[in-house]
Amino acid sequence: MREVLQREAIYLWFYFDIQFRQIVWYWVLGMALGSLVSVFGKEKIHDLFVKMQNTKMGAFGVVPASLLGIASPLCMYGTIPIAASFAEKGMAEDWIAAFCMSSILLNPQLLFYSAALGPVALVIRFVSCFICGALAGLCVRLFFRNKPFFTFTKFENMASRDTDPNPVLRFLKNFGRNVKATGLYFLIGIVLSAIFQRYVPPDAFGKLFGSNRGFGVLMAATIGIPLYVCGGGTIPLLQQWLTSGMTMGNAATFMITGPATKITNLGAVKIVLGIKHFVFYWLFVIASALLSGLAIDYLFRIG
Repeated sequence: MREVLQREAIYLWFYFDIQFRQIVWYWVLGMALGSLVSVFGKEKIHDLFVKMQNTKMGAFGVVPASLLGIASPLCMYGTIPIAASFAEKGMAEDWIAAFCMSSILLNPQLLFYSAALGPVALVIRFVSCFICGALAGLCVRLFFRNKPFFTFTKFENMASRDTDPNPVLRFLKNFGRNVKATGLYFLIGIVLSAIFQRYVPPDAFGKLFGSNRGFGVLMAATIGIPLYVCGGGTIPLLQQWLTSGMTMGNAATFMITGPATKITNLGAVKIVLGIKHFVFYWLFVIASALLSGLAIDYLFRIG
């Protein structure tokens, strides 16, 4: 029995070591990029969004709003106070919705992490999250034109922790917080990936998430809800799943439902939406994730 356990431990370490070496630099560089944007570019991004208010883009404003949401490095609990300040200045709620939705789904560091999945997956993640953000803004504009969608009064503002006068120390402290926040989940993701490689037959996984495309998209949406805790922690799993037969459509579905239904994000969203609009948010997330997955798989099938 002891020999069997030792042998299995050696196999797991082998898979863990390979996976770790493959993606650890994406993780490190992604955190560095996120810290750089947070420390030196965050205010410029938000100022640029405020300047949009003086333009007359109308519904087309959801396009730059969604892009700026992706560029914002803040977590949801940091994004909402910023969005509240936009609302106080009279920013259109459809633009705010596009900004918040895309900010939930993607940020600079997670975008860089996703490069470990390959260029195709990287582009699909960016495009699908951008479109999802823009569509969220259009839905708010269409269905809630004459009534408020957000309630920011219940959300307390969070003071910035990037206050050190030395810019180098400010960056290093921000980087350290990123390591502390994501490091454990990153390692857990690699451990789960190693276990998956060792004990899950690739053929069985391929049949579940590869050949049966419609059911695979539904399964990807379902597992995205409980499995997604940290974006960096899911990259090792996604990398292995794609290798084992998961389609790009299924991966896109997971990459939308995961961050959109992460428990910490849901808590923040519930505070500023209220129960009725929170249900609307849920329905939008599930519908957009499923449609994105099916559309991407269809395009790959006819391409």
